[in-house]
Amino acid sequence: MRYESGTGTDGSGGTGGTAVPMAWFYAEYIAEELLRTGDLMPPTTFEFRAGREALALTVFLADTEDALSGIRVVTELETWLALTAYDQPWQEWVAERLAERGARGPEDADLRLARAAWRWLEETELLAPDLDAASGAAALPDEEQPQVWTPAWRLGLPLGHLAIHLF
Repeated sequence: MRYESGTGTDGSGGTGGTAVPMAWFYAEYIAEELLRTGDLMPPTTFEFRAGREALALTVFLADTEDALSGIRVVTELETWLALTAYDQPWQEWVAERLAERGARGPEDADLRLARAAWRWLEETELLAPDLDAASGAAALPDEEQPQVWTPAWRLGLPLGHLAIHLF
């Protein structure tokens, strides 16, 4: 189901109104609620934003029928868990689904926001612990742990996955 505003620009309530990206807004709302419920980090951090964007993309792109409703959220949790699992090629899946959605016709406001979120996740790098560092680094204090710059989606995806588990 496509969600669009119900009022025209002339107040007539008919056509000519601006399309409101309700599907994307709803996906962001679900993602944010999952992350807030998990209470994994403050909502003001870039890491939280990375988790929200990655999870919102997963929710939005997994909804192949454009009909995600509040009741179906609980039934979709297992699907989202599978998509965000560590051993899954999530970034390739996102690129494929964005391309499929774009091929459906003219780009709508929902798809534009999803593409903007994906660009942010790919282009933004966050400083994170180097999980591939030597095992001896685990004994170091937090401030001495080796760190690397990594794309935001690499932090956001596991954060979103964990938030789904904690829900």
